[in-house]
Amino acid sequence: MSQILHTDHLMLRPSTVADLDAVHMLWTDPDIRRFLFDDRPISRREASDFLAVSNESFAQQGYGLWLFFERPGEAIAPSSQSSTIAGFSGLIAVPDQPPSLVFGTRPQLWGRGYAKEATAAVLRYVFDELGVAQVVADVDEPNTASIYVLESLGMVRTGQVTVNDRPLLYYALQASA
Repeated sequence: MSQILHTDHLMLRPSTVADLDAVHMLWTDPDIRRFLFDDRPISRREASDFLAVSNESFAQQGYGLWLFFERPGEAIAPSSQSSTIAGFSGLIAVPDQPPSLVFGTRPQLWGRGYAKEATAAVLRYVFDELGVAQVVADVDEPNTASIYVLESLGMVRTGQVTVNDRPLLYYALQASA
């Protein structure tokens, strides 16, 4: 069953296909897609397919892509889809490998610590509630803000490669014993 997560400043809920318009708008923002999609515009179909895969992942693994929203107070409705998405954080299932972490924050909200706060909640949930043993991530080397988030969450750099002339760093985090 999908889990709604709460932090001091955010409410996270699993994404759904009903979020397509808002998610596509966020993912086509030039500041988001620069590192998330290697500066490649994605189609509505690609965004829809990603949300469908996330929905299936929630059903099968208990994790997928959560959307997060600012909590102006405790009165925010968990099913509210009219609130503006502040960002996203979650895990992508990869066959025969640990799940891969992905996150991003709406550029207008950068610098507030939301990516770290949301991602920490996701990691706590998947490690503590689902028993996931390890999570991995990759990040473009110039994306210093995301590198800061990964390292501040305790992720350890495990490698570096160049893909399509872009330097890419790999990270991993083991569940606490």
